[in-house]
Amino acid sequence: MTPDIQNLLMGALSGLAASTLFLLVLFIGFCIVFGLPKGRRTGKASMVHRSLDEMVGEERYAKYLPPDAPRGPADQLRTPELLEAAGRKS
Repeated sequence: MTPDIQNLLMGALSGLAASTLFLLVLFIGFCIVFGLPKGRRTGKASMVHRSLDEMVGEERYAKYLPPDAPRGPADQLRTPELLEAAGRKS
């Protein structure tokens, strides 16, 4: 290979590596800067509020429901139709 082609290939590879490294650092930095506030504690005195209820409510921390708690007037996972279908399969 001639020195001109070698210089051209080395320049292209170094440019590709530099742009890849720049984008990688930019993406990781963006994820860290905008991801860290999500790990803060929530509550009335905190600067992080995930809902209006949390900001003005009496409780200090968010209260989460257990997975088996009914949600609303009808529990959609335990409707008569589903229970009947499950009974037929057994």
